[in-house]
Amino acid sequence: MTLTRRHFVAGGAAAVLAGGSGCTKADVAAAKRWFGKPAAPALPKTLTPPAAAEIDWPMHVLNRLTFGARPGDHARVTAMGAEAFIAEQLAPARIDDDACARVIRHEFESLADPESTLFPRQDDAKDPLAQLFPAMKDKGARVGHLYEYKEKVLLEDLTRATLLRAVLSERQLFEVMVQFWSDHFNIDPSKADAKWLKAADDRDVIRAHALGRFRDLLRASAVSPAMLWYLDGRVNRKGKPEDRPNENYARELLELHTLGVHGGYTQQDVIETARCLTGWTVRDRKKFFRGRVEFQPRQHDDGPKRVLGTEIPAGLGARDLDRVLEILTAHPATARHLAEKLCRRFIADEPPAAAVAATASAFAQSGGSIPATLRALFATPEFKAPEYRGTKFKRPFHFVVSALRAANAETDAGKPVIDHLLRLGHAPFRYATPDGYPETATHWRNGLLWRWNFAAALAENRIKGTRVEPAELQRRLGGEAALMATVLGRTPTAAERAAFAESEAGLALLVASPGFQYA
Repeated sequence: MTLTRRHFVAGGAAAVLAGGSGCTKADVAAAKRWFGKPAAPALPKTLTPPAAAEIDWPMHVLNRLTFGARPGDHARVTAMGAEAFIAEQLAPARIDDDACARVIRHEFESLADPESTLFPRQDDAKDPLAQLFPAMKDKGARVGHLYEYKEKVLLEDLTRATLLRAVLSERQLFEVMVQFWSDHFNIDPSKADAKWLKAADDRDVIRAHALGRFRDLLRASAVSPAMLWYLDGRVNRKGKPEDRPNENYARELLELHTLGVHGGYTQQDVIETARCLTGWTVRDRKKFFRGRVEFQPRQHDDGPKRVLGTEIPAGLGARDLDRVLEILTAHPATARHLAEKLCRRFIADEPPAAAVAATASAFAQSGGSIPATLRALFATPEFKAPEYRGTKFKRPFHFVVSALRAANAETDAGKPVIDHLLRLGHAPFRYATPDGYPETATHWRNGLLWRWNFAAALAENRIKGTRVEPAELQRRLGGEAALMATVLGRTPTAAERAAFAESEAGLALLVASPGFQYA
């Protein structure tokens, strides 16, 4: 990473405060947060742990809509009301997240948005580049700067930024949905130019639309430079009568992104969809304006098509893409497929049929509004039912982040944390196939030993770049029982209290315990 004046200013300020007479740990932590350095979040002055013997409604909402409760979160959500917290999280733009944003800006210059930094917006009349090359106005054309970084640097920055956002962001549901859509539209960045372009996909596709409209998200993904590389859309051409379209992206578009494997499409629908998508390509790293997405009319099959029983007339050109996406988004199978996946994520591995139906109906009636769809899901009796609380086995990423949040850890999300996720099999952006990381518990139960190892390393401060202070946290909370209730989200059982007292490993035991493995 290139050192900038900002790094020296931030580092110097922290050093001055650390060396100043009378300076406390809290002062240093506050300085780090102000200057954008990773630091443990500031805790409320008064910490009230959960008092119920079972997971209550506020804790259930925290467990499902976030990557884990921090000390003080349960009391805050209880005070404001769980429904108000849900409404707050569904409108992330209204949530002050400056502290997290400062960390991301400070740590990851490679992930900066060129729309607002490298390429400030100008009026076209004053922008000769925009006059000469109108496509340069599009974000999809502004990814060339990513090729200036080594691909390993980009992957590490993406991974660390994802971890830090999950740990630090106040927009927790947004970050949960970013992960959900990253799996849904999975791209393996080890393939060709996706090594560089996945960073733009994360920024301009997933994060830009994670709580927007599904139609916009789907369209952005279809013309994402990284997706065009990953699923071979860039070589889907019909330049000669004998050319056959490349079906790779079309098949995944129907099977994974929209209708689902049982969505009722045929092989002919795959072929016709692939024909609609011919002509879209992206410039490789050896060309001028590398990473720029283009539509090449001469490589497009502009004849009539029929997709899922709907006629698409000849002569639409690039508009074939939008027409086929409209058909797919409006199809009932898409609503069912997405509703089932969302209910599996937020309710149970075997999603209840009634909740799926209500969620699919909301998706269809809202025209694919993701917030409206989630609002309906969170209002279902099944989501609220006590029998589903504490029953979702945490995927490894969720487990690691929830441990960091519960312990109020200070972390730089560096290589040692990433190494733990790699051993657990759930490091972001490492899944090779288009279906994304599995959601259900059956895939993840074999990694318990690595979870226990992480718990011990975290509690004993053996993860370089990450630090916890369990004794101080226990003191702030008011004793062992309060610490246990805060981490577990409920009061501990007699057996858990006895094990905690006998173990002499307090925090490690809690994080490794069966009660912490479920949300």
